[in-house]
Amino acid sequence: MKYYEIHFKTEPVTETISDVLSALSAEAGCESFVAEEDGMTAYAQQSLFDEEILKVLLTEFPIPETSITYTVCEAEDKDWNEEWEKNYFQPIIIGDQCVIHSTFHKDVPTAKYDIIINPQMAFGTGHHETTSLVLGELLEANLEGKKVLDMGCGTSILAILASKRGADPITAIDIDDWCISNSKDNFLLNDISNINVFQGDANSLKGMDFDVIIANINRNILLNDMHHYVACMHPGSIIFMSGFYVQDIPYIQKEGERLGLHFEYFKEKNNWCVVKLIK
Repeated sequence: MKYYEIHFKTEPVTETISDVLSALSAEAGCESFVAEEDGMTAYAQQSLFDEEILKVLLTEFPIPETSITYTVCEAEDKDWNEEWEKNYFQPIIIGDQCVIHSTFHKDVPTAKYDIIINPQMAFGTGHHETTSLVLGELLEANLEGKKVLDMGCGTSILAILASKRGADPITAIDIDDWCISNSKDNFLLNDISNINVFQGDANSLKGMDFDVIIANINRNILLNDMHHYVACMHPGSIIFMSGFYVQDIPYIQKEGERLGLHFEYFKEKNNWCVVKLIK
């Protein structure tokens, strides 16, 4: 998977400015953010990054007397497993319910659901707030025998947990061929055989039907593609959407209700959120 690295230099450097900048750059396709002494570095999939949107958003930056400049370069390809191991990348532990770890982790605690992930890309380990929020939803949802879609699957952590919780069959889709290859490797690591993963976008969903849909992407793509998701739902189907901020919820809710969905609730973590809607 190819990423852009966008380095923002801000003046002044404050937590508020960084938070607002993160929210705005997410609308341009950025999905991971690192605080820096002079501002912030963001990462975006090359296929999703829209620099023209970013430029417009920065010209409308809502905090007065803020100076922002940025540079864009292609993120360096690395052996991310080696990088994480070298930097003491830690397992994700959700109580005694779920633990997500890599093959190099030792002394991993016992949990009801043990998931092994060896990511071959910069992101998708489950540490991001949006992924952990959706993991929490899947741990609470009734998935036994449910037909599940993991849209924008990445490493397929969410699809794997759904499988372990009894969902069957499961479809996982991503636009990036790296994700497809990595997902297949992770299925083997977890002895999973009931997930069909393939490369595509929301247009690939025509004629499909699901009981549960997971879409952890970003606000703009969700708003653009929500009608495709709803077309795959029947009365009683639920959809969990994440990848956006609390302040984006009204846009998601309005579009969902326009398409005939009922807004159930949202949960929040560090201003990121997950919403649940039902048809």
